[in-house]
Amino acid sequence: MGQRAAGHRFMPNRLVFPGGRVDLADRAAPAAAELRPDTRAALERRAPPRLARALAIAAARELEEETGLRLGGAAPHLDVLAYLCRAVTPAAQPIRFNARFLIAPAEVAEGRLQGSGELEDLAYRPLDEVLALPLAPITARVLVEFRAWLAMPEAERATRPLPFYRGQEHRFLE
Repeated sequence: MGQRAAGHRFMPNRLVFPGGRVDLADRAAPAAAELRPDTRAALERRAPPRLARALAIAAARELEEETGLRLGGAAPHLDVLAYLCRAVTPAAQPIRFNARFLIAPAEVAEGRLQGSGELEDLAYRPLDEVLALPLAPITARVLVEFRAWLAMPEAERATRPLPFYRGQEHRFLE
């Protein structure tokens, strides 16, 4: 996680996960290994196949751009990604996002943790301590989902209902 700079217009001084938008190049970028079927199916519930894959490529690219960490070598290993949840800001918000939260085991990340300047104070943070830090509200909700995911038997993770947030309070299951 990293802290957004005080000068950011959107969620300044809040701890967030690396992320960003899908670039046009993400739709055709190569991967060293493709998505697992369960992760692909989760992404394709609300996105066409080409966009679903591009979302995973974008997650790997943004991770590298914002933290210096890679999911594999020059081309990402998408097969390490799991789908956690999705969040969409309400239409009335002036700055909006439609985010899919993908997770991967920390041990698969290669490289040295170093930022590009978009996120400050980059660090791995203990889950038990991070909820007391200045998080973006949706980040706090995602961490609760992550804790629940970790507590599940591995065999149940791929078949669980997928959490979806509209705003910060409205949780649905896809």
